[in-house]
Amino acid sequence: MKTRNPRTTAELMSRHMDPLPTQPGVPFQEAARLSLEDVQLRRNMGKATTTIRRKREKVVGEMPDWEQLREAGRAIKERTLRHLDKYLLQLEESVTRAGGVVHWARDAAEANAIIGGLVAKHDAREVVKIKSLTTDEIGLNEALEAAGVEATETDLAELIIQLAGERSSHILVPAIHKNRSEIRALFRSKLDGTEHLTDEPKDLAAAARAHLRRKFLRAKVAVSGVNFGVAETGTICIVESEGNGRMCLTLPKVLISVMGIEKTIPTWRDLEVFLQLLPRSSTAERMNPYTSFWTGVSPGDGPEEFHLVLLDNGRTKVLADPAGRQTLYCIRCSACLNICPVYERTGGHAYSSVYPGPIGAILTPQLVGVENAASLPYASSLCGACYEVCPVKINIPEVLVHLRGEVVRHKQDSRFLPSGEDIAMKSLARVFARPGSFERAQRLGRFGQRFVLKGGVITSLPGQLGGWTAVRDIFPVAGQTFREWWRARKKPEAKVPTTADGAKGGQS
Repeated sequence: MKTRNPRTTAELMSRHMDPLPTQPGVPFQEAARLSLEDVQLRRNMGKATTTIRRKREKVVGEMPDWEQLREAGRAIKERTLRHLDKYLLQLEESVTRAGGVVHWARDAAEANAIIGGLVAKHDAREVVKIKSLTTDEIGLNEALEAAGVEATETDLAELIIQLAGERSSHILVPAIHKNRSEIRALFRSKLDGTEHLTDEPKDLAAAARAHLRRKFLRAKVAVSGVNFGVAETGTICIVESEGNGRMCLTLPKVLISVMGIEKTIPTWRDLEVFLQLLPRSSTAERMNPYTSFWTGVSPGDGPEEFHLVLLDNGRTKVLADPAGRQTLYCIRCSACLNICPVYERTGGHAYSSVYPGPIGAILTPQLVGVENAASLPYASSLCGACYEVCPVKINIPEVLVHLRGEVVRHKQDSRFLPSGEDIAMKSLARVFARPGSFERAQRLGRFGQRFVLKGGVITSLPGQLGGWTAVRDIFPVAGQTFREWWRARKKPEAKVPTTADGAKGGQS
C-alpha cells in the first residue's frame, strides 16, 4: 500500500517521536522546507514571537543593571560547572537531610526505570505531570505508557500537544504553532462536554481546567522537572504561570522531580540573580505568577515522599568539551528562539528534537552526538541575535561554528578515502602557506577567470564550485597584486649628500 507523503512538519515529526534520537532523524533542511510551505504556521509563529519580543524588550529596559545581571548569571553558571562534582554531592546531602531521596541516572533508560519503579511501588495507574523538557528528553510519557500508566500533562499548552499527538515546538510555549481555532477543534474532538465550545481563551482554559481537575484529585504520583536545585539547602525551585504546577506539588502523596545535573546552583542567594533573569527573558514578566520552593518533605504539608532523580544523559560529555560546555549554562528561557529569524520562519518541529531553536541546535548534537544530528549546527544564519539576548551570555554562534567543525571531522573519520572537498581544501592550505606558490596561484587565477568573468564579476562557477556562486557574486583576482605593485615601485635608494669632511649632512 502506498504511503501518503506528509504535508506539514508536524505530520513529518509524528513519525519520529523519539525524544532525543540515537539514529539520524529528519534533516533540518528537509523539515524546514515543509514548514516554509505552511502559511498558517508562519503566520502563527510570526505573530507570537513578535509579541513576546516586544514585551521582553520593555521589561528588560526597566532594569538599569541588566548587563550586570547577565554577567552575574554567567559567572555563577561557570563556577558551578567548574566544581559540579562538589555541588552535586552537596545537593544530595542537603536533600537527604531534609527527608528526600536522591537517585542517580546515567541515561534515559535508568531514569525511566527509576521513575517506573517508584510509580509501580505505589500501585499508581495515573500520573500528573508539570511541564518538563527533561522528562520529554528521556521519553518518560512513552515509557510509562508502555508500563500501563497514563501520564497527563497539566500545563495547558503541553496538554494541547499531548491531545494532538505532536511534539512541542517551543521551549516555553509548546503549542505556539497553533491558533485558538485549531485548539477549539482539537478540544471538541478529544474532551467530553465540549460540543458547543467557543474559541474564546477563557472558554478554552475552562474546558481544560474541568478536564484536569479530575486528574489532580485522583493522582497518587506527580512528576516535575526542576528549574533550579540549590546545593546549599537542598531546595528545589519551579517557576510556572498557570498554577497547575502548584496543584501537582501539593495534592499527590508522592512527588518525583527529574533534574538535569546542570540545573544545580550553589547557594540560596544565587536565586536572587536567576529569578530576575528568567521571567523577563522567558514570559516577559517581572516575576513568574507561581514560584514554588520545597525542601524535602514536611509532615502534614504537601507530599509524603519526595524523590529527586539527577540525570546525566550526555551532560558530562558536554562538560568535557571546553568549547561546548557553555551550552549547559542554559536556564531554558527561550529568548534565543523568539529572536531567531530561522526559528520564526520554520517553527520548532523542523529541529526534530525536544530542544528546538538556537539552543537546540547546539544542545542536541552534543547530547546525542553530532553524527545523529549533523544538520542542526547549520540551522542558523550566525547573525548573533541569540547571543545578544541570552540572559547567561551563551555564545551560541561560537558553539555552532565549533560543532560544524565536529560534523566535518566526523565525516572525515567515517570515510576511508577523503572527499574532493577535503583534497581541495588541503591543497589550498599548502598553496597559501608559501608566498611563491601563492603568487603563482594568483597568476593562474587571473588567467583562468577570463572564461567566467562577466561584467567585472564572477557570477557562476562550474561543477561543485557553483555552490559558492549560487547566492553570491565573486570579485575577480586583481589585475595587479600588492606584491607586484610593491616590486614595481621600488627604486635604488637616493644618495644622501655629505659635507666636505665626509659627515652626513642634515639639520642639527
